[in-house]
Order: sequence, then structure tokens, then C-alpha cells
Amino acid sequence: MASFQAAPGTALITGTTSGVGLYATKALLEKGWRVITANRSPLRAEAAAVKLGLPFGKTRQLEHLYLDLGDLESVRQFVEKILGSLETPLDALVCNAAVYLPRLKKPKRSAQGYEISMATNHFGHFLLIQLLLDNLRKSKRPVWGGSSWGIEHPRVVILGTVTANLKELGGKIPIPAPADLGDLSGFENGFHDPISMASGKRFKPGKAYKDSKLCNMITTQELHRRYKDSAIVFSSLYPGCVANTKLFKNTPKIFQWLFPLFQKFITGGFVSQNLAGLRVAQVVADPEFGISGVHWSWGNRQQKNREQFSQQLSERATDPVISKKVWDLSMTLVGLR
Repeated sequence: MASFQAAPGTALITGTTSGVGLYATKALLEKGWRVITANRSPLRAEAAAVKLGLPFGKTRQLEHLYLDLGDLESVRQFVEKILGSLETPLDALVCNAAVYLPRLKKPKRSAQGYEISMATNHFGHFLLIQLLLDNLRKSKRPVWGGSSWGIEHPRVVILGTVTANLKELGGKIPIPAPADLGDLSGFENGFHDPISMASGKRFKPGKAYKDSKLCNMITTQELHRRYKDSAIVFSSLYPGCVANTKLFKNTPKIFQWLFPLFQKFITGGFVSQNLAGLRVAQVVADPEFGISGVHWSWGNRQQKNREQFSQQLSERATDPVISKKVWDLSMTLVGLR
């Protein structure tokens, strides 16, 4: 494996104003990649990048564009714009952005009327992937195999979470409840007010986030099943617990103070934003991660120089019947059928 060397490509990353997405941008740039970031505030994304010493202004290597994943029309406009401006196809799409609003008393709604966690984290990314698949298929990133050149497969990488995987301890935590889409009656009935959960049950904001991330991992598995003979590699990853990012800005202040300490000194699961970004960049760029259908992990207890492995996912993420149903209903809800 060490003899394989792939040329840098072009990656599109969502959610780079802080945290994992920002540091993944940095790591990919250091690998020589061109990175296009997609955020609700391109100005904030650029300011955050400049603070890390990354290129300022629109450059050949780094560009910041506007995208509101919570608005499906914004996703369509974004894709139309980027497809009209790309000189070469995308080589990777990284679905990283997420909203987590655990203190909401009642559901916040997207432009299309969907609960905002599911709308942003799942529906927005789901539509983005569908609209960019044809472009990604055209990728021709060269790779040196030791004796001859070949073509490295383009990749779709989705950020998952341990809290949505019932096979792991973090996925079994009952606060507010483990990720569970139930019978998907919420999706079936249109997901509009008063429906706010995939299961059609009572709104729980923390669980709404977990459910949306479960949908992210289901999407990866279903993409792999449907397109396993295509050129695209579909994978997800959990880079470790990055407990000090702005993802947790809407949690109580005491939680924001205690959670990183708990992860550092009790569970051992804490991962720095820099290391998490490096891991995302590896899954995007390195030949050894070019295996479709894998959920990459480095374990719940972090150790120096720990190697990646394929983490087993629960049936809630891998069951083909559930996955097909989530796919079909999502296609309807994002307006593709």
C-alpha cells in the first residue's frame, strides 16, 4: 500500500467555519489539494481559514461559496453555480456540516417546513450528493501504483457519529434516547408541522440530531449498495470525540466546560480538531482509504499512532429494507421524485 501515491484533486467540503471541517480544509491544502468550501457564511469561513494561515481571497487553491443546506432551493442553486464554474470534475465531496440544537423547546423549521436538524444534516446533504454524482463520476485523479499510472476513484465522505451507532457504547446512551427512526411514519406523512421526528413521535431535539446522523450513515451504506459497481467510493467516518468545537455552542455552559474534560480524562475519547481534520483528509485523499461501504473509526479510546479500522454498524444503519425505505422517502421529500 505504501507504494501507491495519488495526485492531489479538488474537494468540496460543507461546514468549514470552525471545527473538523476547517481543519480538514487545512489538512487537504497541505496535501496539495484544491478545496471549495460551502457555508451559510463564506465570509466567516474565509476569516476562520485566514486565522489558520490559509490563503486569503479567492485563489486557485481555496474558494469559499454560499450554501444553506437547510434550504433545498439553496442546494439546487449552489449545484447549478458550481457545475457552471468547475474547470475539472470534483474528486471528493465531504459532507461535514451539521446543526445540533439540543435546547429547543419546539421544532425549528427549514424553508421547506422540515425539522431543522433533519433538514440540514440529512436532506440537504442527500440532495447535494444526488445532484453531484454525475460530476464526481467524471473524476480522473491519477495514482501511481509503483510501476504504472492508474485512476484513483472519486469519493463521497460523510461524517458520522458514535452516538448514532447502537453497536457502540456511545450509541446506547438513553439521553434523550438512542437514534431510532421507528417506522418512518414521520417521513411517510410528509415531515411537516406538526410532525418533527422521523418516527412521527414526540419532538426530542437531541434525538433529532442523532436520528439525522443515523440517516447520514444509512445514506452511505445505501449509496454503496446502489453504486457498488460505479467508480465512486462511498464511506463515512467517526474521527473521535472533538468535544471542544462549536457544534456544542447551543448546549449549557457547564456542559461545554465539563464535556471536554470528561472525554480527555475519563473516557479517553477526546480528539483535537487538528487530528480530526487530518483523519478526514486521509479518508478523502489517501489510497488505503479507497474502500467503499466502510465506516472508518479510530476507536473510542484514543492512543498515539492508533490506526484506522472498519467499525461495525448496527442494523439500524445497515438493514437493506430500512435503508431502501429511507432512500425512497428522502428522494420524495427533497423533490427528486
